[in-house]
Amino acid sequence: RWLAAVMHTAFFLLLAASLARFLLRHPGEPRTPWIIALSVSLALLYVLGPSLGTRPTPHRLAWLTLVVAAWGVLVLLAPSFAWCAVPLFYTGLRTLPPRAALVLVAVLTAFVVTAQLELAGRFDPNLLFAPPAWAAVASAVFLYMQRQAARQRALIDDLIRTRRELAATERREGTLAERQRLSMEIHDTLAQGLSSQQMLLQAADRVWDADPAKARTHVRTAESITERGLAEARRFVQDLAPADLADGGGVTQALRALAEQESDAGLTVRFHAEGGPVPLPDRVGSALLRIAQGALANVREHAEASTAALTLTFLDDQVVLDVADDGRGFHPSASRSTGVRGHGLPAIRARAGQLGGTLTIESAPGEGTVLSVSIPLEPPLEPPLETS
Repeated sequence: RWLAAVMHTAFFLLLAASLARFLLRHPGEPRTPWIIALSVSLALLYVLGPSLGTRPTPHRLAWLTLVVAAWGVLVLLAPSFAWCAVPLFYTGLRTLPPRAALVLVAVLTAFVVTAQLELAGRFDPNLLFAPPAWAAVASAVFLYMQRQAARQRALIDDLIRTRRELAATERREGTLAERQRLSMEIHDTLAQGLSSQQMLLQAADRVWDADPAKARTHVRTAESITERGLAEARRFVQDLAPADLADGGGVTQALRALAEQESDAGLTVRFHAEGGPVPLPDRVGSALLRIAQGALANVREHAEASTAALTLTFLDDQVVLDVADDGRGFHPSASRSTGVRGHGLPAIRARAGQLGGTLTIESAPGEGTVLSVSIPLEPPLEPPLETS
C-alpha cells in the first residue's frame, strides 16, 4: 500500500512538472491547448485506477490501455512527459501477468529513449542504454518482490489451514476422550448401580411369598442404591467429584463406605488401609474410587466370589489400591484379547494411565484374582536447609 501511494504521488508530481516545463519552454504554441487537455484527461483517468482494484479484469485492462495511450500521445507532442513512465512501469507490472507486463515495460522504455534523444538533439549513449538498464533492474526487483509476496501469502494460507486442521483434530480428540471418560463414568457408577438393583429386585421377587421381610429388605436396599445412583447422576451432569468424596471424608472413608455398600449375603467386601494417609488430589481420589467400583463390579459379575478385599496403601511416592477376590480366576493374557472380564479392565487401565499409573493383574483359573493399581504422587517439597 505504501509503495502504491508513493507511485501515485510520483505520477501526479511528474505529470505536473512535465506540464509546467512545457508551458515555460513553449509559451503560446498551437499545441498548448491539446497538451493541457491531454494532461488533465490523463490525470482524471489515473485517479480512477485505484477504484478498479489490481486484478487484470476487463475494466482494469481497458483503463490501463487508455492511460498508456493518452501518455503515448503526450510524449509524441511533448517528449518531456516521458518521465511519467516510471509510475506507469509499476502500474503495468502490478496489473498484468509477468510476460505481458514486461512487453509493456519494453514499449514504455522505447518511448522514453526516443523522447530523451529528441530532447537532447544529438546521440547520447547514456540516453540510449541507461533507461533500458534502469527499467530492467526495476522490473526484476519488482517481480522478485511480487513472487516473494505470493510465496508469503501461500505460506500464511498453509499455516492458517494447518491451524484449522489442528484445531479440528484437537476437537475430535477431545470429543473422543470425553466419550471415553463418559463411558467409564457410566460403567463405574450408573451401570453398576443398575446391575445391583436388578439382582436385588430379582432376589426380592424370588422370596416375595416365602419371606416377605427379606424381600422388603432387598427392595429397601435397591431403593438406597437408586438414591445414590441419582446423586451420582446429578453430580455427573455437573461434573463434580463422586458423591462419596463430596461428603468430605476423603478416599479412605469413601472406599470403606463402598465396601459396606457392596457387602451382602452373596459377597462380603472388607476394606483395609495401610501407611500414613496423606491428602490426595481430587483427580487421584476420584480415580481410585471409580477403579474400586469398577473392580468390584467385575468381581460381582464375573468372579463368582464370596469374599473380596480392598486395600489402600500409602507409600512415600505412590498410592496403591489392591482389589483381591477368592473367585474362579482367569487368564490375564486372555482378557486382553477376548474381553472375558468385560469393559471394566480397559476402563481401569485407562484411568490409571491418565494419571501416570500402572495396572497389574495376578490371576489363574480357580485361584482368585488380585488387581493392583499404582498411582505416583508428587514428592513433597523439602524444607530449605538452615544455614548459620
